[in-house]
Amino acid sequence: MAINGVEVAGGSTSGLIIKDQCDGVDGSSVQVTCFSDVSEDGVALHFQIIRLPKQIYAWIGCNSAKFGNLYAAAPTRPSNTVGVTSLIGGASDNTGSGIARRLVLKTDLNVVLASNIPKSSPMLEANAEKKLMQKLLSLGYTKP
Repeated sequence: MAINGVEVAGGSTSGLIIKDQCDGVDGSSVQVTCFSDVSEDGVALHFQIIRLPKQIYAWIGCNSAKFGNLYAAAPTRPSNTVGVTSLIGGASDNTGSGIARRLVLKTDLNVVLASNIPKSSPMLEANAEKKLMQKLLSLGYTKP
């Protein structure tokens, strides 16, 4: 169902999708997608994806709306590897850096990722990454 450019998504994940919120001078647009999911063990995961030209910003919240650590990842040329750095908090071995690296590999876009998933929960991390990738795939953000 769409109302004034806002599409309400249903199913197992509830969410709000705002399409073409802002048009840039060069015809580019910004797309904001928010959704939540509850994992098998009852942990609430909240997601926000902001699609910018040639870049994705994603936020994953675990049981709260805390910002968490912030990571930036980008493809490097010519070796086709990914460079990841921690911008706020965390270190390169934290949960978010691995997710950011894999998102770049799957989308071939620059990724900025904020996450407050606990480092001690690898299954929760895998579940959150799976849900995020499913949404990115359904939005058409993954490379062919």
